[in-house]
Amino acid sequence: MTAARPLPTISDVARRAEVSIATVSRVLNQNTPVAKDTSQRVLAAIEELGFVPRAAARDLASRRTHTLGLVLPEIGREFFLPLLRGIEAEARQEGFDLLIETTRTPDTARRSLGGLGEHNTDGLIIFTDSVEDSELVRLSKKGFPMVLLHQTPPRGATIPVITIENKSGAQKVVDHLIETHHCRRIAFLRGPERNEDSEWRERGYRQALKGHGIAFDPMLVANGGYDENQAQRVIEQWLLDGLEVDAVFAGDDDAATGVLDALHRAGKSVPHDLAVVGFDDVSVSRHLKPSLTTVRSPIEQVGRESVRQLVKAIHNEPADPITLLPTELVIRNSCGCP
Repeated sequence: MTAARPLPTISDVARRAEVSIATVSRVLNQNTPVAKDTSQRVLAAIEELGFVPRAAARDLASRRTHTLGLVLPEIGREFFLPLLRGIEAEARQEGFDLLIETTRTPDTARRSLGGLGEHNTDGLIIFTDSVEDSELVRLSKKGFPMVLLHQTPPRGATIPVITIENKSGAQKVVDHLIETHHCRRIAFLRGPERNEDSEWRERGYRQALKGHGIAFDPMLVANGGYDENQAQRVIEQWLLDGLEVDAVFAGDDDAATGVLDALHRAGKSVPHDLAVVGFDDVSVSRHLKPSLTTVRSPIEQVGRESVRQLVKAIHNEPADPITLLPTELVIRNSCGCP
């Protein structure tokens, strides 16, 4: 009978990583800064040996902070208000406080965690493109509870995702422009690079064109960045270039606001000269002149559901791998409907 192989110890990890036991302990507990290359050697040794820090895990499990962390690129856009409202309300209902960290400023786009993490939260809600994939993989391998919003987990990480039906929503609004208003030359403003919502919305846009026998024209696509000012500049340049379109599908309502402003400044009448539609249905959309036809995104519900799934993970209950929430076409005046 073969004797059971002894489980690796913290001493084994220290020898493999060529560091002291104290250094391994600091990496595990994250209570003292450790040089990045040293920390990486220790984590690699832990993975290679299959070391399970049981005492550390018990300490971490019992040291609840009753706090959730929310990581966003920024919070200036109107889109984030209902998201924050949903997350805060559901967190309070579940008995958790909420800490918020933004990873973008006018001077930097670090995409890394600064103040939030294992030491001061029980779990994290992470908005798309806010944190580097390597950090998501590291936290996932440690078993730290997380939920991603509008982002597929990177390879090597198992993290629940909350997102919406971007493709079908985009297809519905473009179908409406084609079928009801007979638009053929429909421009599209993409969102930021690496943004999965934008990628799915473009797929819906292309699918609607294809379904009606309209060839895709790359000259009718530009990067609006989900940003009012950026979208405004794109439209101004298109007008200078003499680009002729029947309609503009802005990637989101912020971009649509910029489109309407640029067209108004140029003396263009919406929807008489061309139609404009958006996506999200943020609160300002109904008050624009003309009121904006758009796709309603369940933004607040996304926030609430993210907390529900994260709390499941914190309590070691199985969370849903992906939650896909429906979108809805909202018809107003900017497309040409009365």
